[in-house]
Amino acid sequence: MNVEERWIVRTEGDTWDIVSSVGVTALGVAAERAIESARSDALMRDPYAELFVAASGHEEMNRLLADPAARPDAVQGSHFMGLRSRYFDDYFLTATAGGVRQAVILASGLDTRAYRLAWPAGTVVFELDQPDVLEFKEKVLADHGACPAADRRGMAADLRDDWTAALLDAGFDPTVPTAWAAEGLLAYLPGATQDLLFERIDRLSAPGSGLATDYAWLAGYSDDELAGIYFEGVEVRGLLYGDARADPDAWFAARGWHTDAVVLPELATRYGRRIPADLDRFNSTRNHVRYLTARSPLRG
Repeated sequence: MNVEERWIVRTEGDTWDIVSSVGVTALGVAAERAIESARSDALMRDPYAELFVAASGHEEMNRLLADPAARPDAVQGSHFMGLRSRYFDDYFLTATAGGVRQAVILASGLDTRAYRLAWPAGTVVFELDQPDVLEFKEKVLADHGACPAADRRGMAADLRDDWTAALLDAGFDPTVPTAWAAEGLLAYLPGATQDLLFERIDRLSAPGSGLATDYAWLAGYSDDELAGIYFEGVEVRGLLYGDARADPDAWFAARGWHTDAVVLPELATRYGRRIPADLDRFNSTRNHVRYLTARSPLRG
């Protein structure tokens, strides 16, 4: 029996809001970013993360933020999320320092980089996600008077469908370099959809564009490694696709992109964060998850 047959409970065309299915993982990530943000040595600070949890009305996640120490697994997750978030933050800051003024955040969830990063004047940030997720995020931020630091353009889109025409209609310019990000996304897409996503990114990327993503080979995990990983009642492995798909690093390298992939211990060394020895929940993550940055060829 393959991975997909063991785990998948998703259905074609399924949708979600912020407290159901895949949406709960976005809320859980926000909770972990809030815990990380409260650390004295935080690798990133997201002043909006806890606002999303409060506004969601999700009782367990609000209890979590009231007393993180009562949930060691969530504290462990915040270590991991601090490293991941800093990696993507630095990717965007490096891209804009190099002159890129167009960014696309695929499956943006409750990401607030359009609000909390220092974007150069004239930068346009496109955010794509399910309509209910975007609506929730925009309302919470508006209710708290948050203003984006870039020209943010939210787009309701299902990344399993063809989202490119909508992106172009929203003002995306395929003739200028773009900083693409697909954070915490690929395992939630069927393999064929992931590969098609890559084709669309490649086709829409002008010379000098970049992509940052993270991915894991789910077939390498045992049931025991993924069993019991929940975002407040939702078993994560039931949301993932472990079917055949391209290796992201190899896919982009074969098309002339320059790639650089690192694993969790390397990120920890880079950012001076000691990973506690008791991070049992993420023992497999240390070696299975890759963080990839790819840069398109400068030639046309």
